[in-house]
Amino acid sequence: MGRGKLRIYLGAAPGVGKTYAMLSEAHRRVERGTDCVVAFVEHHDRPRTEVMLHGLEQIVRREIGYRDAVFTEMDVDAVLERRPAVALVDELAHTNVPGSRNAKRWQDVEELLSAGIDVISTVNIQHLESLGDVVESITGVRQRETVPDEIVRRADQIELVDMSPQALRRRMAHGNIYKPDKIDASLSNYFRPGNLTALRELALLWVADRVDEYLQQYRGEHNIRSTWQARERIVVGLTGGPEGRTLIRRAARMAAKGSGSEILAVYIARSDGLTSASPKELAVQRTLVEDLGGTFHHVVGDDIPSALLEFARGVNATQIVLGSSRRKSWQYILGPGVGATVARESGPDLDVHIVTHGEVGRGRGLPVARGARLGRSRIISGWLVGVVGPVLLALLLTHIEADLGLANDMLLFLSLTVAAAMLGGLLPALASAAFGSLLLNYYFAPPLHRFTIADPKNIVAIVVFFGVAVAVASVVDLAARRTHQAARLRAESEVLSFLAGSVLRGETSLEALLERVRETFSMESVALLERESDVDPWTCAGSVGPAPVARPDEADVDMPVGDHMALALSGRVLPAEDRRVLGAFAAQAAVVLDRQRLVGQAEEARKLAEGNRIRTALLAAVSHDLRTPLAGIKAAVTSLRSDDVEWSEEDRAELLEGIEAGADRLDHLVGNLLDMSRLQTGTVTPLIRDIDLDEVVPMALVGIPDTAVDLEIPEALPMVRVDKGLLERAVANIVENAVKYSPDGTPVLVSASALGDRVEVRVVDRGRGVPDDAKERIFEPFQRYGDAPRGSGVGLGLAVARGFAESMGGTLSAEDTPGGGLTMVLTFQAAAVGAPTAAEPPVRITG
Repeated sequence: MGRGKLRIYLGAAPGVGKTYAMLSEAHRRVERGTDCVVAFVEHHDRPRTEVMLHGLEQIVRREIGYRDAVFTEMDVDAVLERRPAVALVDELAHTNVPGSRNAKRWQDVEELLSAGIDVISTVNIQHLESLGDVVESITGVRQRETVPDEIVRRADQIELVDMSPQALRRRMAHGNIYKPDKIDASLSNYFRPGNLTALRELALLWVADRVDEYLQQYRGEHNIRSTWQARERIVVGLTGGPEGRTLIRRAARMAAKGSGSEILAVYIARSDGLTSASPKELAVQRTLVEDLGGTFHHVVGDDIPSALLEFARGVNATQIVLGSSRRKSWQYILGPGVGATVARESGPDLDVHIVTHGEVGRGRGLPVARGARLGRSRIISGWLVGVVGPVLLALLLTHIEADLGLANDMLLFLSLTVAAAMLGGLLPALASAAFGSLLLNYYFAPPLHRFTIADPKNIVAIVVFFGVAVAVASVVDLAARRTHQAARLRAESEVLSFLAGSVLRGETSLEALLERVRETFSMESVALLERESDVDPWTCAGSVGPAPVARPDEADVDMPVGDHMALALSGRVLPAEDRRVLGAFAAQAAVVLDRQRLVGQAEEARKLAEGNRIRTALLAAVSHDLRTPLAGIKAAVTSLRSDDVEWSEEDRAELLEGIEAGADRLDHLVGNLLDMSRLQTGTVTPLIRDIDLDEVVPMALVGIPDTAVDLEIPEALPMVRVDKGLLERAVANIVENAVKYSPDGTPVLVSASALGDRVEVRVVDRGRGVPDDAKERIFEPFQRYGDAPRGSGVGLGLAVARGFAESMGGTLSAEDTPGGGLTMVLTFQAAAVGAPTAAEPPVRITG
């Protein structure tokens, strides 16, 4: 009896339609004659889902008593006894009631699968065990019911049930998911647009990763090495030469012709280290390919054509772009070259493009030999062991009574040769072998104390000793050099990896990078110098360390960066092999300097544009909104001073009331203008203290009619860390705006709730609402949705409220009110329990 197959409907959140899709699949299978039963399906009182259960056989659930209550769970025994072809089991991550057959429902499903029953189940992405921390950081809710990822990954089929956040929220608002009493709380907490969008992205990425696993598994099982051209992937082979930029741009033009094409630039280095590649040029090419939307890869391989083809097939590439060879004509006697070899061995599944460039035929140069730097102390030790050691050994062996024999004497001298090779390299070892051969001949090979050998066997023995000593010394020296070279290349790769990471993250400042250069190369000072042209004086763009040089020719080491920039180091002279990494640092320093200047220029441009917009809007506001109350005040005052009309007491009171209302409007407008000015200049300094909302919010509603606002502030809410005055002004502005746009007779709801470590104040109106594309614009200064003339104001209320909220570490956002309208959500950090509360500021008395 074989194992059953598992099909899973995966969703991003509750309500996307997983159970509905599962039941639809069951109806289709029943129509085809498949024996399909409902082992456990929870419809959550959703009418459309409940209707889908009609016509399907349902296994009676098992009742389990727990804590004076009765619960129902899937009856695994009844399903096994029924033995259907397909069983529907909803909510795979569900935790069974204590006393059940298994602790988790996915364990029940495993039993059904082991019995040969196919299972169709459902699960949400937030219930995957590996994503628990991610989901909690997004939603603020820890999922207690989880299922191991491996259980879902082993499913034979996984189908994503997708729905946009907007459509899901509409289903929620229409009552298709939860009961009406839970709709508002769900929309404002778990079912926020941001939460749903993030969960949807998690689901899509997880399923996409699973699709890649299926594809790789299928290709591996069927030993498929050819490329499947699902989409164009273009691999650009780089050598580190100047032609790389041309190849990358050519590949980018090729990728632009097809939608979804990818560019992968790869540089292949030999395992014995970099040869003729320019670190500066590689850094420039890395930046270029990333700017064009591609990726840069560094691969190690001694056979460059094979490594390039292996990489291309590994990433399922469809095209390879290579440059024409830079070798001179006579160099072709050494082989056909990388391009010709790759084109010959690529096969029919990979297209190889050979691109001409300006460096064709100019030569590539020969690899630079790099020896190991052993240091003076090790070299001296090697010579002492190789020359003095044999003398001391000969004296020791000639003064002992026992005769060890020529063979053992040779082994002792050979050990000194090996030690000399390990300490000082090849030359001390060769000297030790030659000197040891002479000493063996003179002291230990008959006739003694003469440089002649009587026995031919001893001649062969000494010759063999010398040959073995030379061979062993060569091998030991080569191993020591390779070890030193590997350690050095590892250090260089770590440095280059740091530089690559800083380029991608954009985190390193110029001073931090220069300090890293100073520490890496043990320098006293490092300076980045630049000038406008060849005749202009050098200026310092950045420096670290004492007394940096002012000109490159004054430095101990200078590394040019382009034509008019150089990295100057003082302290010591660097060996030639260190300049490769220094070149990468210099190129990165130029990139960081350019980025800093571009960021500064962009910020200045933004400030200028914002200032111009503010000034233009302010002039428009002064010319209209401020003149309107002034005109009313002047008209009322003129009427009161007129001698032509005899005003009654009621008329005079009405005119005075108009003057007072106009003055209040002016005071409110000028106050908002001053507040916005403080926010723009950064002079708002909040005094953060622990405050109870039920103390502040009612004070913010002073002056607003009681019938216009419904207030729901629970006393059990945690305190919030805010500035009392700024919070009052922010809430007042938000509520005044809501009252202004709310229909007559419909009060504005002001409520508060706690969610994890956050506290929210929600101001809900039932007005006409704001479209999604305008929800951010209403928080900009001098913006009024639809340019509505109703009421007073210059469009600063919400801008000031958001500015005050952000200055206190909070947020202010707009959401749709279920059923129509707009909800303003003011969020602050809750005060820590037991945290000390700042003392009230002293009262200043002035007289």
